[in-house]
Amino acid sequence: MAGGNSNYWEDLRKQARQLENELDLKLVSFSKLCTSYSSSRDGRRGDRYMRISDTTPLLNNSTQDRMFETMSVEIEQLLAKLTGINDKMAEYTSTPGVTSLNAALMHTLQRHRDILQDYTHEFHKTKSNFLAVREREDLLGSVRKDIESYKSGSGVNNRRTELFLKEHEHLRNSDRLIEDTISIAMATKENMTSQRGMLKSIQSRVNTLANRFPAINSLIQRINLRKRRDSLILGGVIGVCTILLLLYAFH
Repeated sequence: MAGGNSNYWEDLRKQARQLENELDLKLVSFSKLCTSYSSSRDGRRGDRYMRISDTTPLLNNSTQDRMFETMSVEIEQLLAKLTGINDKMAEYTSTPGVTSLNAALMHTLQRHRDILQDYTHEFHKTKSNFLAVREREDLLGSVRKDIESYKSGSGVNNRRTELFLKEHEHLRNSDRLIEDTISIAMATKENMTSQRGMLKSIQSRVNTLANRFPAINSLIQRINLRKRRDSLILGGVIGVCTILLLLYAFH
């Protein structure tokens, strides 16, 4: 019976890892699609001002929208499957026959839950950014169409309209640079948060190991005392050297 339970748990873990790998690949492709959408729209905007036909851009835009919807559905299905696997793993940890291994199982389950939470957060963030870009581009496209219609329908104030378009493009470039800067800052923040979590985990493991083995705990305390002593000695040497340099400089 124990062997059967162990095989069931390992099968659940295998399914979870497979789904996590599939989600990782899907999210990378999804992020590239969302990034290329904004870039392609910017490129098509430049082509439009060069009087190139809009037939191909519209087709590309429609294709990207279909790919976005398809990949969103696929990722949501994978997230739902992974959630179901995590729920089955949680039910397994509550089985009376595996209480002796409950701590280790709960640690593994929590790791899979954290991965699921990270993938869900990344998916929703990327999807929200894509929808915001598409909504903004559609709005700006409507404004540009109105401006171009006005230009083509009237030969008056062409110079003023051209200046307005140039100013509008400058604002768009500034807005894109600000967004890139914010994205870099957010990525840096997430990276630092992840590193802080890893350091906390390492510190927790070291403390657990130290509490479990008193000799290691004593060794760590002696190391800390020696570090403090070395710091005091180094600070004293630096202070003395500074005083001697000041005396030498004023004499």
